Amino acid sequence: MADHKSARKRARQSEKRRVRNRQVRTRLRGAVKQAQSALAPGTAAEAVGSALRSAESLLRRAASKGVIPKQRASRLISRMARRRNQLAAK
Repeated sequence: MADHKSARKRARQSEKRRVRNRQVRTRLRGAVKQAQSALAPGTAAEAVGSALRSAESLLRRAASKGVIPKQRASRLISRMARRRNQLAAK
C-alpha cells in the first residue's frame, strides 16, 4: 500500500476510475454485441436501427471519457454502419 498521503489519494482515485470504467466497458460490450447480432440478415430494420444508435452512442461516450481510444470507437461505428448499408442494399 502507498505510504505518502498523496499516493494514498491517488490509489483511491485510481480505484474509483477503474470501477467506473469497468461498468462503462461492460455496458459497451453488451451493446456492441447486440448491434452485431441485429445486423444478421432477416432482422427488422427498426431493430437494427435502434441497436446501432444505442451502440454508437455508448461508443462515442466511452471514447470521449477516455475509456476506449477514439479511433477504436470510430472504427467500430464505421464497420457497423457499412454492414447495415450492405444489408439495406440487398
